[in-house]
Amino acid sequence: MKRILFTTLLPLLLALLGATPARAVITIEITEGVEGAIPVAVVGFDMTQLPVPLKTDLASIITSDLNRSGLFKVLPESEYPQRPSQSRQVQYPLWKASGAEFLVIGRVLPREGGSYDVQFQFLDVLKRKQLLGYRFPVRARSLRATAHEISDLIYEKITGTRGAFNTRIAYISVVGKGKNKKYVLQVADTDGYNPQTILESDEPLMSPAWSPDGASLAYVSFENRRPEVFIQHLASARRSKMAGFKGLNNAPAWSPDGKKLALVLSKDGSPDIYVMDIATRKLRRITRHRAIDTEPVFTPDGKALIFTSDRSGSPQLYRIALSGGRPERLTFEGPYNAAPDVASDGKRLALLYGEQGRYRIAELDLEDSNLTVLTENRLDESPSFAPNGRMVLYATTRGNKGVLYMVSLDGRVQHKLSDQAGDVREPAWGPYKPLRTQ
Repeated sequence: MKRILFTTLLPLLLALLGATPARAVITIEITEGVEGAIPVAVVGFDMTQLPVPLKTDLASIITSDLNRSGLFKVLPESEYPQRPSQSRQVQYPLWKASGAEFLVIGRVLPREGGSYDVQFQFLDVLKRKQLLGYRFPVRARSLRATAHEISDLIYEKITGTRGAFNTRIAYISVVGKGKNKKYVLQVADTDGYNPQTILESDEPLMSPAWSPDGASLAYVSFENRRPEVFIQHLASARRSKMAGFKGLNNAPAWSPDGKKLALVLSKDGSPDIYVMDIATRKLRRITRHRAIDTEPVFTPDGKALIFTSDRSGSPQLYRIALSGGRPERLTFEGPYNAAPDVASDGKRLALLYGEQGRYRIAELDLEDSNLTVLTENRLDESPSFAPNGRMVLYATTRGNKGVLYMVSLDGRVQHKLSDQAGDVREPAWGPYKPLRTQ
């Protein structure tokens, strides 16, 4: 069997045979940082004015976010010279002596109706001035999201690029064994918290794909004993079957405007790529080749698709304009390049690079065709860009189980989203949430 089947078509066959491994909820474990990260202090938020202290530790969440970025290194709390909650309390010489270049402080105040005011300030220690200062009205259920939002604001202030901490990931898990096995489509925060079950099935689920507005997921289900493509609206749990043709129905990918789906269908012979208008269900065939064409993804301008094909004799990546024409081959380095995802700027691809029996995550610069291998594992799969294009989420194998990792584009910053039991696969990083109205 051709290795190209590993990423999208082989899982379909394994699912039919009941060979999908058990999977479970994920948690974060930071495995590697980077030297030269910016030293910052995050002081615990003052809650002394609350009748009962919160169980949600905002400072701890912000600390974890900033450490995971690789850009920042949060100093140990034991080294903090004081515990200010407002800028007027800050003694800058003490913080400069501690080694901190930036300081995050804040407090939580009560509001009527059981909600809160979360106030934070981001201070430049060396320049002795405030860089950011916000107050958020927050309900208890939104405290974690607010902490992630604060991290995003800090990240953007330093880098000029919007942070991606307050986003979500989707993945597939399997719980139980034998007759009790359940396949579960789940959504969680990027730090692994707040996992939500979107769908459970006795039959395999796979290939989750986010709509551009984050309101829906497309996925493949075997509940009718063959692969079919569905769309599910997350808020209402309403879903629609989009493709149930004879043969394969696989690898859904949304167009940037959310009006179309790219699909892999074999109803007319070998697996080819089609585009479906979601409103009318009208199909347009994009590729026609006896080889396997699979794993389509739209370019950010919506004018082309990038996909995997073995038409050259080995799995490689190609680009084809939706207006027509011949596919353009994009990858030439190495015998195996597959599973593309396009960065939001349209200039880079994340992909799966195979060589000498190892399958690792790589980045391809579309402007100069330079390919950089980012990981050093043996069995990586399913790369998915963060919405800001600064990190890549992917699945890999540790022992006999799958785990999720994130890696920076230079490969120097990595952290692991480890499962508590079993293994997890097929991650997809969701889009940005709507910005808060101030």
